[in-house]
Amino acid sequence: MNHSKKPGMSFSLGTNHLHGVLRVDAIRVDTLVQLVQHWAEPESRNDIIAALDELADVVTSPRREGALDTALEQVEDAAAMDTAQIEVGGHDTRRLLEELTAVASRTGRFNPEQVPSQREENAA
Repeated sequence: MNHSKKPGMSFSLGTNHLHGVLRVDAIRVDTLVQLVQHWAEPESRNDIIAALDELADVVTSPRREGALDTALEQVEDAAAMDTAQIEVGGHDTRRLLEELTAVASRTGRFNPEQVPSQREENAA
């Protein structure tokens, strides 16, 4: 369960409490918007469809090493997509750090090599 004040950009504990989950909805939105921005141009649309068809073939067949990365790059190039990144303001950075710290303390509890800040807290 995600208890973040902003679930769309958050760290939470995985269902088995052995891993963390990073959720960044804005990246998915930006990706889809960038994909369809060039869709309106007939020449770009054909290139995007061809790249998506190639990606579908790669995903639904036995994978060759590097094939998925290559197919993804073709889609990104055909749609003139930017790098998948977002800006995170100071307030959200602090909130995400708090969430990540909470997740790390739970996922690292069975790890003898804890994160340095956790070792310091445990020693105090």
